[in-house]
Amino acid sequence: MTRAVLSIGSNLGDRLAFLQSVVDGLGEHVVAVSPVYETAAWGVEDQPDFLNAVVIVASDDVDEWGWLRRGQELENAAGRVREKRWGPRTLDVDVVSVDGVTSDHPELLLPHPGAFERATVLIPWLDVEPDAVLPGRGPVAALQFSADGVRRRDDLVLSGWMDS
Repeated sequence: MTRAVLSIGSNLGDRLAFLQSVVDGLGEHVVAVSPVYETAAWGVEDQPDFLNAVVIVASDDVDEWGWLRRGQELENAAGRVREKRWGPRTLDVDVVSVDGVTSDHPELLLPHPGAFERATVLIPWLDVEPDAVLPGRGPVAALQFSADGVRRRDDLVLSGWMDS
């Protein structure tokens, strides 16, 4: 069985619907979904705010490459266009961690290289897994990161995952 932590985000179109499409698309593999957060754009700041969440998934027959491919399929289904690095997007699905696997393959860097400093990943992850550990960095709760620009949106809820 593999267990993966996925970070999802959207800042174009119906942002919540795009996040919900990930939960729906992963279906029975979803173990937990964090609350939704609204966050200021990172990298390229002149763009709309993001909605972000973390989804924890597990499967007997999906490895780290399988989680990457599933994330890419969901991005494509949401009309994701890659025009500018860190630019606006309908959907972003990042594989943060998979069972402590490390990878330096250019297409799949694990753990995700920026995760250790991104509140958009760490805060939602801690919501669903307070004892989370980021391989090579240690307990997520002990990492130093800025929570500036990150706001929990309890009025926005990703639904349906506990029904599977």
